[in-house]
Amino acid sequence: MSKNKIAIIGGSGLEKTNLIENISELELETKWGKPSSPLRDGFLGDTPVVFLSRHGYDHSIPPTEVNNRANIAALKMAGCTHILTSTAVGSLKEEIKPGHLVVADQFIDFTRLRALTFFENFKESGVQHVSLADPFHAQMRHILIDALKELQFSFHDKGTIITIEGPRFSTRAESHMYRTWGADIVNMSIAPEAILAAEAGLPYTTVAMSTDYDAWKSDADPVTWEEVLRVMTNNAEKVTQLFAKVIPLIGNL
Repeated sequence: MSKNKIAIIGGSGLEKTNLIENISELELETKWGKPSSPLRDGFLGDTPVVFLSRHGYDHSIPPTEVNNRANIAALKMAGCTHILTSTAVGSLKEEIKPGHLVVADQFIDFTRLRALTFFENFKESGVQHVSLADPFHAQMRHILIDALKELQFSFHDKGTIITIEGPRFSTRAESHMYRTWGADIVNMSIAPEAILAAEAGLPYTTVAMSTDYDAWKSDADPVTWEEVLRVMTNNAEKVTQLFAKVIPLIGNL
């Protein structure tokens, strides 16, 4: 049996998974409410794994309404020690083509309406200021990068992800602005999750799937949800193969 229990948070295009076996469903209630979906608790080989669907199994929860605090708290309640996530992103760089994977190493939080901390009252928790200089777990990132090399998928071994509020997509002016800020990819989910995972003491990393060129590229059509879903559905098997390869390794970190 692996010494670690791995949480998977599946994003757009990966609302469900066939990776794990011997599944039991956990209905948990946290101090911050219920998570986005029942937790699917099972195994990949001898590695215990818990799967959570970020937007619900029917993708009914828009990004701003995802209860990230409940999601992270529920995964910790279920005994998870590490969090591995997937996310659909728009590319802000010519070389990050639709279908490419990105192992992000930095984020910019450009959300405005999310609950971003468990520590709302320092009288209760004591003074808490979590360091997020390097927000994604280094060892997990290295495992992902090595596995992507072995699988020979098209990928990028670093990238800054900017998380916007959504659910609308960017204007062209915004898309150009994110590029000047140093962002490489854009999405609506990752920064709040990573912040809360850090506060919960759970190592966190993400694999981003580029689905489009957002709105900055004048010779490409602006992003649509239909196109995001098409690319994610066609490439979901890549992420599934990757997770199958890395989860046992993370399980024994």
